[in-house]
Amino acid sequence: MTTSIPATPFADPATAERLERAAAALTAHGFTVEILDDAAAARTRVRDLIPEGASVFTAASETLRLSGIDADINTSGRYQAVKPRVLVMDRAVRGDDIRRLLASPDVVLGSVAAVTETGSLVVASGSGSQLPAYAGGAARAIWVVGAQKVVPDLSTALRRVEEHALPLESIRAQAVYGQPSAVNRLLVLNAEPHPGRGTVLLLREAVGF
Repeated sequence: MTTSIPATPFADPATAERLERAAAALTAHGFTVEILDDAAAARTRVRDLIPEGASVFTAASETLRLSGIDADINTSGRYQAVKPRVLVMDRAVRGDDIRRLLASPDVVLGSVAAVTETGSLVVASGSGSQLPAYAGGAARAIWVVGAQKVVPDLSTALRRVEEHALPLESIRAQAVYGQPSAVNRLLVLNAEPHPGRGTVLLLREAVGF
């Protein structure tokens, strides 16, 4: 007789032990990791991490929106915010300029769909606009990650993308863009080869998708 395994509760915050395990694995893989209490603490920490005047691209992220970090970057005037700049550029005429601005800012700031206890970050994207900067184009990358995104391993991370993050993102995309989202591109960051480049702010609370 086969016993069915219940679905992982992908919306539930990970325990302190699991957060520590993920943080230790990420650190061993070259990422800088800080465990913070909540989104408010991450908002304060982001201000400390990003120097005034830096060019910053905020990837689409409910975590950044809900925490107020997206507004801090794009409306405060403290930074050379990339997103407001590209939104007013004519894509038909300046498509190459937009591509370059998104791919190589001083800092890219966003979140991920999952972080594994084995030390990997998993990013899913419909357009892929944030992936070049995440993968290495940006001088620095900062990811703010809610505790519900911690999963045991890569296979579970991919399940989380398809079963949890995608349906929620599709609802958001339908409301904003008039069409559902899709997992057109996947990026798995297994290690950070450049010390100090990639920072993960791992929260003890659930935030975002």
